[in-house]
Amino acid sequence: MAMASHQSLIFTYGTLKRGFANHKLMQDLLCSNDAVYLGRYSTERSYPLVCGPYGIPFLINLPGQGHRVSGELYAVSPRGLSRVDDLEGTTVGYYERLPIRVHCLEQSNGAEQNGAGLVIDAEAYFAHRSYGEDLWRRLGRVGLAEYTDTRKYVKRSDRPDGWTFIEGIRAFASSG
Repeated sequence: MAMASHQSLIFTYGTLKRGFANHKLMQDLLCSNDAVYLGRYSTERSYPLVCGPYGIPFLINLPGQGHRVSGELYAVSPRGLSRVDDLEGTTVGYYERLPIRVHCLEQSNGAEQNGAGLVIDAEAYFAHRSYGEDLWRRLGRVGLAEYTDTRKYVKRSDRPDGWTFIEGIRAFASSG
């Protein structure tokens, strides 16, 4: 995929990263030339990154709280972006794709960046505003700098029937 102006830069911080459960989507996009891996990046500002029910990671749009979050940056075609939006449930209120500023930690060729690196405007999938702050409060306003624990994540196919994603998140956020 040649880099073009209509590409979207997507910062991934959770299960879409290499080695995690949903990376197979990114791998499919890479193979079909609908995505290019650009390297390891970190958010310019601090944000809360938490694990909710079923080990699902959520980045919460509360800049200045939490930590600078590490993840991966991809250039994604419009067709690829549509597939990622579908996975992240942007049309049904699971996540929101919003602007974020990130800087390079390590380029795709493995070269490490020294210092802060160039700041880039990208987008990331944030917990939907209808539950994000409640989730942050429920988890004691304690977050992660990087999502690394694959053991707690439960695939959609292995989750109990009878609750929608949103019902499960809202029940979790309002409990405890």
